[in-house]
Amino acid sequence: MRITIVGAGFSGSVLAAQLAATEEGAPEICLVGVGDTFARGVAYGQARPEHLLNVRAGQLGARPDAPDDFATWLSLGPRGRDEFLPRVAYGDYLAERLREAHEAAGNLSLVRQEAIAISRVGEGYRVHLDDGGYFASDRVVLALGALPPQRLAGIGPRLAQSQRYIGWPWQDDALERIEADARVLIVGTGLTMADVVSTLIARGHRGRLTAISRHGLLPRPHAAVPGPTIELAPSVRQALGGRDIRRLVAAVRSLVHVAPDWRSVVDGLRPHTQAFWRSLPDAQRARFLRHVRSHWEVARHRIAPRVAEVLDTAQASGQLQVRAARLLRAGLRAQGAEVLSRGRGRHQADVAQYDYVIRATGLDTDIVRTTHPLVSHLVDAGLIVPDRHGLGMEVGDDLQVRDRHGAPVRGLYCLGPLLRGHAWEITAVPELRTAAAGLATTLRARTSTTVRGNGEGLARELLLSAGL
Repeated sequence: MRITIVGAGFSGSVLAAQLAATEEGAPEICLVGVGDTFARGVAYGQARPEHLLNVRAGQLGARPDAPDDFATWLSLGPRGRDEFLPRVAYGDYLAERLREAHEAAGNLSLVRQEAIAISRVGEGYRVHLDDGGYFASDRVVLALGALPPQRLAGIGPRLAQSQRYIGWPWQDDALERIEADARVLIVGTGLTMADVVSTLIARGHRGRLTAISRHGLLPRPHAAVPGPTIELAPSVRQALGGRDIRRLVAAVRSLVHVAPDWRSVVDGLRPHTQAFWRSLPDAQRARFLRHVRSHWEVARHRIAPRVAEVLDTAQASGQLQVRAARLLRAGLRAQGAEVLSRGRGRHQADVAQYDYVIRATGLDTDIVRTTHPLVSHLVDAGLIVPDRHGLGMEVGDDLQVRDRHGAPVRGLYCLGPLLRGHAWEITAVPELRTAAAGLATTLRARTSTTVRGNGEGLARELLLSAGL
């Protein structure tokens, strides 16, 4: 029996480590991922020294039964466990934990290549790699992380092909070529924007930075010292069971007014968020996404205090301007990019000149419009379908994906941010490690009761190029 995990970022590497085993008869585990970010993923593999974690070090263990494991690995004291450390350090931690699991287990193989297609063969699957090789697997887990960013709507074709447009700021040292005095438009005002501004300022950027988004909301900062935990008021608990977004928002607002710190209220909601989301009918989910989403995300996904200070200083000096506006059109001109945008609540559009336009709109989980080769292949084959709100892919409660007919695809699972349509809160370490542990339990249980069939015959097709 072979279980293949496609994607070697946080979710994939943590799941692989949890399934690694030394006992005889354990299923083979194959972790497939891109070599330069193996075990770290994009979030931690392409991070820079100025990029800080958005969660305190003492809460970032890779396993739910050891939330302080990262801090213990670094030998941090009580004060250090409350700090927001560089993300590169966390990438090193994940790589080390996977290395240890690989060396200790006899059933874990690592394939540092990209999976570009997955096809059904009988009761199993064939995984195709970017070097032309392929191998067989009885179960497959799609742990792909966020998808490659799409081109922004309104970006003209000439601008899109020029160096004046940066669609992914962490690729090929894109920010390194920006002149210190350049005028930069950043589309997006969330966590990615905060990273971009931090990097530019760390490099000594002096030019004007303008960041726009539909609401113009910046991520809120964490408190320097962890706040007290609070018990949710009866009105909030009742609203959580009421399947009504408007009622919950009203109850939370009332509690925020009397709580010692609004962050404690948001954190108190966190253990209930996934269950509440799953209980909501589609109309209520749509209401949340339309009216509440932007406000929830800046309050829930907060930034480290030091990063907030960088943004505050840049705004106070006038270097950084944050606007609530929508990009309408951007075209390449002789001196850079000409951008047409319209401020929120305004009818008249504004025209401005910039030297660079940077896409910083955060996670992309739209599986229909993505350029990701494997996801596009699976959509075309009908093996996966988007959820009703375009947040990821449709899955069942066991995280087994659904096909174009709504039927479970036996043996094909999903883990990570592409579960947002199913769970909503599934992008941070505490939720991801819990989901990984749950899926590991499911896979073990189903593997122990499965008799080898067609997958055993397929295993003979392994190619040497797969490295197994």
